[in-house]
Order: sequence, then structure tokens, then C-alpha cells
Amino acid sequence: MAIVQFLIQIFAAVMLLLFAVRLVRTGIERRFGHVFARYLAGRKSLAAATSSGFGLSVMLQSSAAVALLLGGFAASGMVSFANGFAALLGADLGSAIVVQFLSFDLRWLEPLLLLVGGWLYLKTDSTQLQVIGRIILGLALILVSLHLLREAVEPLRESNILPTLSNYIAADSLTGFLVGAVLAFALHSSVAAILMCVALVQTGALPFAAGLAILFGANFSSSLIAVWLTRDMPREARRIPISNMIIRGSCALAALLMIDWTGHIDSLNVVGPAQSLLLVHVGFNLLLVLVFVPLSPVLATSMMRLMPSRSRDEMDDPERPLSALDQTHENDPSVALSAIRQEILAMLEEVERMYRPIMQLYETATPEDVDAVQARDARVNDLYANLRSYMAEHARDQLSKAQLKQSRALLEYAIRVEAAGDLIAKKMTDLIRDKMESHVQFSEKGADELRHLHALVLSGFALARHVLLVDDVEAARRLVLDKAEVKRRERASRKAHLKRLETGKTDSLASSDVHLETLRALRELYGHLAAVAYPILYRSGQVLETRLAPDAPDTAPQTG
Repeated sequence: MAIVQFLIQIFAAVMLLLFAVRLVRTGIERRFGHVFARYLAGRKSLAAATSSGFGLSVMLQSSAAVALLLGGFAASGMVSFANGFAALLGADLGSAIVVQFLSFDLRWLEPLLLLVGGWLYLKTDSTQLQVIGRIILGLALILVSLHLLREAVEPLRESNILPTLSNYIAADSLTGFLVGAVLAFALHSSVAAILMCVALVQTGALPFAAGLAILFGANFSSSLIAVWLTRDMPREARRIPISNMIIRGSCALAALLMIDWTGHIDSLNVVGPAQSLLLVHVGFNLLLVLVFVPLSPVLATSMMRLMPSRSRDEMDDPERPLSALDQTHENDPSVALSAIRQEILAMLEEVERMYRPIMQLYETATPEDVDAVQARDARVNDLYANLRSYMAEHARDQLSKAQLKQSRALLEYAIRVEAAGDLIAKKMTDLIRDKMESHVQFSEKGADELRHLHALVLSGFALARHVLLVDDVEAARRLVLDKAEVKRRERASRKAHLKRLETGKTDSLASSDVHLETLRALRELYGHLAAVAYPILYRSGQVLETRLAPDAPDTAPQTG
């Protein structure tokens, strides 16, 4: 009975820790995610990219979340491999600093954070203040969970079983490495795994040598988590986390084996077991930053050879037989649904290739450039026609009623993707032609507003691909919340443009129609992308059917 109670206490504390970390991360993503995304995509030098990854990881308390952002930016061409890899190394260092901070005894801070966070979340009407209250509550719950975790492992000092296991791990460092890797991957949080390990070492339930082996295993698993989360993303997006996994895993294993072979484990225990463990964790990640950030351009060449991009012929040849619908799936309806998703993904990728250079075309478009965009739209239309034919001929016979309903939702999204392609190939190319023929130029501020909005919409493509393939509720929420941010920025740019007109700026006056129509097109385009999120949010009860208030009872006085 004592063992059962102990396991309940341990798992309860760990679950609270995971929930609290998620609470903080999702709160920051919802409130500041778009700001972080634009800031991260705008870093050019390796040092700036490293520092931006560091700052984002400290705020989000998750290097895996930063890896997802970087993967989307790399796939869309907004971040180079060298800068993305440097930012991810910085994110891992930031995650190590978070672990160091959370390891301190901050129980005196728990009541204050609970009071402030609870009051902001429950007693204010401002959505922004409520999100900030959510973040503060998450921080408070992290401290509470760590307090509970330390209390839960305290009795292990007197245990007869754990010393035997921990001594075995201390004697066999590879076993400890695997235990740390499996633990971090199972929790999907290296922060939680390392904090749990530190708590065990702090109470004396785990020797320093065993904790060191588990620590290096968790470091490897932190990169493995990012590879797992980006598994469905394009090849360009997966290069960064895969290279990080190769380097981090090999360095962690090599460092552990070298320390074990030289017999210098005890020499690392300089300021107490728990604190020394944290110093090794920070030092290991700092060393990776110092060594491999300067080498990231060289690694870019190697990764391009290891994971080459698809050739131009593969991307542009409309006759290539790459459709997932070409195969028959009579005996496996789930594969048929997967094939439908893959076909829509191909449409989405083509639309992204159309959209990515669009702001450049506003400045330097040639007739050949416009023809290339419209040729891609023809490819999108062909993909949609194939999908529609497949649904009409095969879906009803192969899919169950529930699967058929899901396939209809996917087809509705395919319609939105096809409409997005038409929006770029027809409306936006017409605006480009009008601008070129009339020889007008955007004002400096107007062009800057359009570029920022273009970047925000571009980041939505990676998120939409992820939601399409994974059905991730949190990613769907981010997609819809970013849609609100696109609307806000479109309104702000429109108002700023009208104010410039009032001051008589000639460049704003000449380009007014093109500027306003482009704003409207960008907003409409993101609306098409975000449509994939709504079925997922409806199923999870996070979107209402209507924003209208329910009918109020008739309280008007009766006359007559």
C-alpha cells in the first residue's frame, strides 16, 4: 500500500509539473507568439539568431516549441539552416538556464504568484490580462509541483530498493543514459525529466553518478522530441532538428563515456550533488553553443547533401506521377484518408510557393514571373480536380460514415486552398500588373506594413500544414489566434494609410488602391489557410457556432 501511495504522489507531482509548463508555454504563445515568430525570422547574424533562440526558450520553457517554429520558418525560406541551427542551440541553452532557475527553493514566492495570477485570471475583463494571469498561475504551479516532488521523493532515502537500482545505474552509465532518454521522451519534456532527476539527487535518493548519466540521456532526448514533433513537416524543416539530434546525442554520449572512462565523475561534484549536476547541464549546453554555432555554415553544406531538397523538375513537372491518390486503398480506409490529406498538402505547398515571392514581385515583376505563378495555380487546380474525382468515384464505397464525414471536411478545406491559389494567381497578379503599368510606388511605411503582414501570413502556411497532418488542438488555436492578429494588423495598416492620405503624401495617394486591395487579399488569404483549424476546434468544444448573444427574455413593459 505504501508503494502505491508513493507512486501516486510521484505521478501526481509530475503531471502537475507537465500541466504547469504547458500552461505557461501556451499562454505565452497565445499572447506573444506572433511577436516572437517575427523576431526570430528577422535575425540575420549567427549571434543574433543564437540569442533570439535563447530568449524564446526561456520565455516558452521549451526548446521543442522553438524547434517547431524554426522548422516552419526553414520550410518557408524565412530562416537559413545556419541561423536556424544556431537559434536551436541557443534554445537548448535557454532551457538549461530555466532548469537552473526552477531548481532554487522558491516556496516563499508560491503564494504571491498564486494571488496575483489568480486575481488577473478571474477578476479582470481584459483578455490580455487574463492571459498574463494564466502565465503567472503556471509559474506558481511549477513551483508547487516541484515542492510536491521533493516531498514525494524524501522517503526514498530510507528505501532498500532504490539504492540498489541507483547503484546499478551509477555502475552502468549506458543504462542510466537510456533511462534518462526514455524518461524525457515519455514526459515529452526534458525540463520535467531533469528537474525530477535533480530532486532525487537533492534528497540523496539518487547518487551523483547515476544522476549524471540520466542527465546526459535527457539532453539527447530533448533533441529527439523535436525530431518527433517535426516528423510530418517538409524536408527543409526537418534538417535543423535532425542535425541537432545527431550532434547533441553523439556529444552527450561521448561526454558521458569519456567522464566514465577517465574516472573523473567525483571531480565534477564541486558544489553539492544537485547544484553540480545543474552546472554540468548548463556547461554542456554552453559548450555546444561555443563550438557548433561557428560551424553551422559548414554543417549546412553537409545536411544539404544528407537531406537534399527536391529538384526543380520534381516540383515543377505537372506530369510527374506523385499523387497519393494513384494507389488503391479498398482494404484500408485509413490509408485512403491519409492519401487525401497528402493531396491537400501538395496543394498547400504549391500555393505557398506561389505566395512566397509575391512581395518581391510587387517591386520587380516580369511577365515571365507572373506566368510562373499562374502555372503553379494550374497545378493546384489539377490536384484539386484529381481529389474531387477520387472523392466522387471511390470515397463512398471505401469509407465508413464517420470517415466519410471527415473526408467531406477535408474536401471543404481543399476548396479553400484552391481559392487561396486563385486569390494569388488572379487578384494579386492583377494588382502587380496595375502597379507596374501605372509606375506607382508604395510609401516607405506602407511597404514596411505590407512586408510584415506578408511574413505573418507566410508563417501560417507551416502551421496549417502541421494542423492538417496532426490534428493538433493547440496548433489549431494558434492558427485562429494568428488570424485575429492578421485582421488587427490589416485594420491598423488601413488606418495608417488613410492618415497618410490626409497629410497629402503623394506616393500614398498614387498607390492607395493597390495598397488597400493587397491588404484585403492578405487578410482573405490567411482566412483560407486558417479554415483547417475550425473542425478540430469544434470537436474539442473550443469554438462556438455563433458569436451572437443568446436571446434575452422579453422584459419590455406591456402597453395597452
